[in-house]
Amino acid sequence: MHTCPVETPPDSVPSTAQRAARPSRLAWLDNLRIALTVLVVVHHAAQAYGPADWWYVEKQPKSSALATLSAVDGAFFMSLFFFVSAVFVPGSYERRGARRFLTGRLLRLGVPLLVGALTIVPGLMYAYYVHYRGYGPISYGRYFTDVYLGLGDKPADWTGPSWPDLQFGHLWFIQNLLAYSVLYVICRQAARLLKHRGDREHTRHVPGHRTLLLLTVALAAATFLIRLKYPLDTWVPVLDFLQVEPARLPQYATFFALGVLAHRHGRLHRFDARTGWLWLTAGLLGVALLFAVGADAPAFGPGGLNGASALWSTYESFLCVALSVGLLTLFRETLTGTNRLTRELSASSYAVYILHLPIVVTVQYFLVDRGLTATGAWLITSAVGAMAAIMAAAGIRRLPGAARIL
Repeated sequence: MHTCPVETPPDSVPSTAQRAARPSRLAWLDNLRIALTVLVVVHHAAQAYGPADWWYVEKQPKSSALATLSAVDGAFFMSLFFFVSAVFVPGSYERRGARRFLTGRLLRLGVPLLVGALTIVPGLMYAYYVHYRGYGPISYGRYFTDVYLGLGDKPADWTGPSWPDLQFGHLWFIQNLLAYSVLYVICRQAARLLKHRGDREHTRHVPGHRTLLLLTVALAAATFLIRLKYPLDTWVPVLDFLQVEPARLPQYATFFALGVLAHRHGRLHRFDARTGWLWLTAGLLGVALLFAVGADAPAFGPGGLNGASALWSTYESFLCVALSVGLLTLFRETLTGTNRLTRELSASSYAVYILHLPIVVTVQYFLVDRGLTATGAWLITSAVGAMAAIMAAAGIRRLPGAARIL
């Protein structure tokens, strides 16, 4: 989610007029990142009132429409976030070199990850512990050492979701992005040692309908196969540290790689808008169909060797590709403007992502037993959570040294 000046790929040097017309920053991509950040807030605001997934606040009114919204969001928005984040990785690496690039990644991703895992996440888990687990009162300090860090004895009737409570919560994205960045450096260093040179004929290829269809089929197949063992919402610790949801790993890893290639090969500018508009239309029709059927229909399965899992793996992969390609086209072609507000929102989007969840959950707790419908509670949580997170992010970024990290 780091923004940097755009470097023109060597195989697509623009004319003088194009250079004058093109902004030094991809303003439309910044605008897309703002929209995705707000969507993350809206998505988490719906978690208490829609899907049956585990959440920090329980026993709230439910809405099938919000469950479907959650399914639609989950199909594409974090994959697109990985893509947008990866677009800026090659330019940063090429300007800084491997060592400075990794140092910058550790500072910008590692520090918030560590601080958040020791402050934000345990606070959220403690609130859930005292409200819903029924183990009796406990101080925060004792909870942190005995339950969150797991230094105490595990209760015989432990209700989960895991032991100990130590986790990264919504910061898993930052953690995975850091891991992908390290893998990128390893690949670049290996390519340098092997004196690999890219095929310039290949770099001129711009994805069309056939390529996008093949991508969808490949994603669907990989997703179905990995969900034979790891259904949706199954999280596993990799190396006892990396928090990964294998069911969506094919999408996330693929879209990060595609973001890197999009920068290196100039595809963001050269991709045919007509193709993008068609895929956006198809994706929106797919969303409409999903709302008509409902994400909780028996035809859609989270995993396993069955037709429902195969269907949902395929449908979700289609939505992922169609909506991602379509939204990239929509923002590139129409939402290219920038002003003081969008620049502020863009600069604060990373901090908003980190800070929004405790704000959203606090609002959800406040709305418990207020007699609101699921939709009403969701709308209030979305509006208050987004505005409060944006203001908090803007304030924190103005603290000495904070802007360098956030």
